Amino acid sequence: MLLCYFELIVIIFNGFEKMTSEAKKATIYLDADLLKALKIKAAETSASVSEIIERAIRRELSEVQEDLKAFKERKNEVTVSFEKVLNDLKRNGKI
Repeated sequence: MLLCYFELIVIIFNGFEKMTSEAKKATIYLDADLLKALKIKAAETSASVSEIIERAIRRELSEVQEDLKAFKERKNEVTVSFEKVLNDLKRNGKI
């Protein structure tokens, strides 16, 4: 896999999608084809590559936060092992 070096400005400021004085510089490595697609999207949407990446990171972190909340809400639920489910299916003639 061919990797391409890219300098990225990442925002460390809650709720803002535009570059601010709170931005910090980070270095990331992206697959060359992903970077090409990212640059094309940036050109077509008049957004910077950094803004697009930052929005994606914010979405990902938001989803993780939602998942953690769901795990916490379900922590008291009874869990059933995969082995038990398979045994029940076998006992009931379904497998």
